[in-house]
Amino acid sequence: MSLDTLEAPVRTTEPTLFRFATAGSVDDGKSTLVGRLLHDAKAILADQLEQVARTSADRGFAHGAFDFALLTDGLRAEREQGITIDVAYRYFATGTRSFILADCPGHVQYTRNMVTGSTTADAVVVLVDARAGVVEQTRRHLAVVALLRVPHVIIAVNKIDLVDFSAEVFARVAADARSVATELEIDDLHVLPVSALEGDNIVDRSTRTPWYDGPALLELLETLPSADEAIRDAEPLRLPVQSVIRPQGGLSPELAADPETATALRDYRAVAGRISRGAVRVGDEVEVSSSGVRTVVRGIRVAGVPADSAVAPQSVSLELADDVDAARGAVIASAGTLPPARREADVELFQLDARPLTPGARVLVKHGTATVQAIVASIDSRYDLDALTHVDADRLQTNDIGRARLRLAADLPLEPYRDSRHEGSFLVIHPSDGATLAAGIVR
Repeated sequence: MSLDTLEAPVRTTEPTLFRFATAGSVDDGKSTLVGRLLHDAKAILADQLEQVARTSADRGFAHGAFDFALLTDGLRAEREQGITIDVAYRYFATGTRSFILADCPGHVQYTRNMVTGSTTADAVVVLVDARAGVVEQTRRHLAVVALLRVPHVIIAVNKIDLVDFSAEVFARVAADARSVATELEIDDLHVLPVSALEGDNIVDRSTRTPWYDGPALLELLETLPSADEAIRDAEPLRLPVQSVIRPQGGLSPELAADPETATALRDYRAVAGRISRGAVRVGDEVEVSSSGVRTVVRGIRVAGVPADSAVAPQSVSLELADDVDAARGAVIASAGTLPPARREADVELFQLDARPLTPGARVLVKHGTATVQAIVASIDSRYDLDALTHVDADRLQTNDIGRARLRLAADLPLEPYRDSRHEGSFLVIHPSDGATLAAGIVR
C-alpha cells in the first residue's frame, strides 16, 4: 500500500476571488455606493435590512426606504457622524465570482487606512462627486493607488442624478480624471457614471444614461482579471516556507504493518507554505533562497491530499528530492529566477504608526515568512501628495509616504515592487512592542 492510496483525489482549482477597495472624499457617497452594491447584489441578510430600515425611519431619512450607508458604517462613531473612519471588510459573491471589499476612509488623516485596504486589492473604486469633479483628495487617492500599483482603477462619477444625468458634466469629469491618471502613469483606468442613491449603473445598466455604453459597476468587477489569475499563468514560482513537516512520534500498528507505507512515512519531509506567485508541478526544478541549492519537486500535497500540481494562492506542502536546508523564512522558487539576495534596499515607506520614523532607528523587517533585524540608514524624502512631488525630509510622520534606505542584518530575496507586489512588499515592525510602524515597497 502506498501513501497515495490513503487519500482521495485532490481538486487543484479554487473559486475565482476578486479583491477591491473603495475610496473617495468625504460626502462623495462612498458608503452609500457600497451599501447599494451589497443590497442590489443580494448580499444583505433580511434581519439587517429590517434594522437599517428602522434606523433610517427613526432618523427621518427622506430618500427611500432606508439609508444604504448604514449597511457599511459599522462603528458607532461612523454612524453618528455619517463618515467612514476605519477600513471595513465585506464579503459577498455573485454567480460569477467571490469578492472581498475593503471600504476605506476618505479623510486625509486616515490615508494610512487607505494604504491598508489597497495593498492587496485587484482594483480600487475611487468616487468623485459629479458636481465637484476631481478635487485635491481625489489626486491624493490616485497617487496612493499609483504608488501601490493597483492593477485596475475605477473612477465612479457619483451623484450623476444631481446634475440631471448630464453627458457634458460626465465628459468633463472623466477628462480631468484621465489627465491625472496619465500624469501618475496609471495604465488601466475605467470611468463610469453612477448614482449610488438611485442605483444607476451599480448592478444594472441605467436607462437614464443612454450616452454611456459601458458596463455597470458590478458587471465591470465581475469581468476584470484578478491578480491571482494573472500570477497563476505567467509568473515563476514563489513559495515562502512557513514550516517543515516531519512525522512526529511512532507509527500506528496499522501503518507499521505495511513496510512500504512505514518506510515512506519515516523518510517523509516536506516544506509547507502558501504559494504567493506562479505554479508548481511534480518534477519541476526549484531553488531555495537561503542556500541557492537546487533540487526537484518529488511530491505535492494540498490539504494533505496528493496532487500533480498546485497554483497560487493555494497552501501546499512540497516533498523535495534532496534533504536541503529550507527552514521558515526561506523561499522556494523556480530554478534560476531568484534575484540576488540583498542586505540593503531603497524603499518607499507608508508610515502607519504615530511614532515618527527617523534615521538610525532599529526595527524589524517582515518579508513573507522571514523576519530580520534592520536599521533605517536614511530618510531621503517625503512625498507631497498635493503637489505630487518629493520634498526633502529627515523623518516620516503618521500618514507620510517617503523614500528611505534600509540596512538588513540578513539576506532577503527582495524583488522590485513593480515586478511583484508580494515579493516587493514588507512590513517595518517595532522590535519592542511588535507594532507595525510602516508598510514598505521595494523601489
